[in-house]
Amino acid sequence: MLSLQLKTGDYMTIGEDVVVQLDNISGDRCKLMIQAPREVPIVRGKVLERTGGERPDCVLDAPRRHRQEISWNRGKTQTVSAMRSLLSQMDGESDEVRTLRRQLDSLFPPGFLPTGAEGPQK
Repeated sequence: MLSLQLKTGDYMTIGEDVVVQLDNISGDRCKLMIQAPREVPIVRGKVLERTGGERPDCVLDAPRRHRQEISWNRGKTQTVSAMRSLLSQMDGESDEVRTLRRQLDSLFPPGFLPTGAEGPQK
């Protein structure tokens, strides 16, 4: 099986008629856009298996991820706040800044404050 690493916006072609583009990455999910002739069936793996189809031998099982809780304190809250502030000061709104902001928001959604964490001191 061919393995490719793509960045958001990158695409690949399969034959002459199929185009697959990586549209978005969020956490452990990605959004793919596929352009293919109507006669080419495109079926999600879960649907294929649920309807009696067999999982292809080349498909690997996804690694199990163990979520480890982050011990939280005021310093980490201040760090996330400082990162948001720096990102808002970066001019040009480049793709890199948008990507960093999206990644930070994915890890720590705006307004995120874990239970028991102290807010910034005033």
